Amino acid sequence: EEQLVESGGGLVQPGGSLRLSCAASGFKFSTYAMTWVRQAPGKGLEWVSSITSGSSYIEYADSVKGRFTISRDNAKNTLFLQLNSLKTDDAGMYYCAIGYKGNWDSDRRGQGTQVTVSS
Repeated sequence: EEQLVESGGGLVQPGGSLRLSCAASGFKFSTYAMTWVRQAPGKGLEWVSSITSGSSYIEYADSVKGRFTISRDNAKNTLFLQLNSLKTDDAGMYYCAIGYKGNWDSDRRGQGTQVTVSS
């Protein structure tokens, strides 16, 4: 059974950092591009970042460029998102999903991990 499990969210002050993880199982993780998306309270899903299977291509939304870093460890079937210089606008539920940028699959994503940015 294909499964994606996010972790690492929490409460952080503005300017703080978090590292999100997404543990993948049930499919050949190393052959798939992966994506992080987020959803702020009362808003729709927003694409955040994508990475190709071999990490050759990486893209970020303008809103997070220079502050967030996506990476993956194919040997451990794990996707990461390092969040630095967090802003209140970064708060929301963060999901990992299979696919790349506009082609990420909304039916193939985890349950999410909550990021709260507040002083």
